[in-house]
Parts: sequence; structure tokens; C-alpha cells
Amino acid sequence: MAVNPQLFKGSLNTIILNLLHEKGKMYGYEITKKVLEISNSQFQLTEGALYPALHKMETDGLLEVSVKLVDNRPRKYYSITKKGKKESVLKLKELLQFISQMQSFLQLKQAGL
Repeated sequence: MAVNPQLFKGSLNTIILNLLHEKGKMYGYEITKKVLEISNSQFQLTEGALYPALHKMETDGLLEVSVKLVDNRPRKYYSITKKGKKESVLKLKELLQFISQMQSFLQLKQAGL
């Protein structure tokens, strides 16, 4: 059964920040492929979702961009800033707290409460 992409939507920034925090500098297509790989092809990150998120995080100072020529074409690489690393840690804590709360709700349902 495929995972509902809407479940990922609210966690997109957290996913991207955490990925860049762990992997370092990455370009957009590389990010989409890594997300697909990590999710066992359950979550396909579209360009329409990725690039607006990357641009917003860049504007907010969470990411920085460098451009490198690859095969005579410019390629934008995104890397996480110090502010982005702090935000990544905060967002991961928030997500873990949310998951814990959801598990509590599901346990209540399983217990018939």
C-alpha cells in the first residue's frame, strides 16, 4: 500500500533539512532521488514541491546555495547553514513528539478507549 503523500507534506522541510544536515551539499535532483531511495519508492518528491521549499529555506537563512559547472551547465548545490542545523534539530524534536502523540492515540484506539 502506497503512503499518502499528504502525510509527508507537513514534514517536507524537516526531511530536506535533515537530509542536508546528514549528507552535506546536494543538488535538487539528488535530493529527490535520495528521498525516493530512503522511502523505498513510497514518496516521490516533485519539483513543484521541492524547489519552492528550497527557495523559502534559502530566503529564511536555513540553506545556502553554491553554483558549480557540470558538463558546461550550472548546477545549484544546497547546503545547510548554522541556523538551518539548529532548525533541523528543533523540527526533528517536534516531529518525534508528534509521532509519540500519534502512537498514544493509536494505542488508546487499540485498547478500545
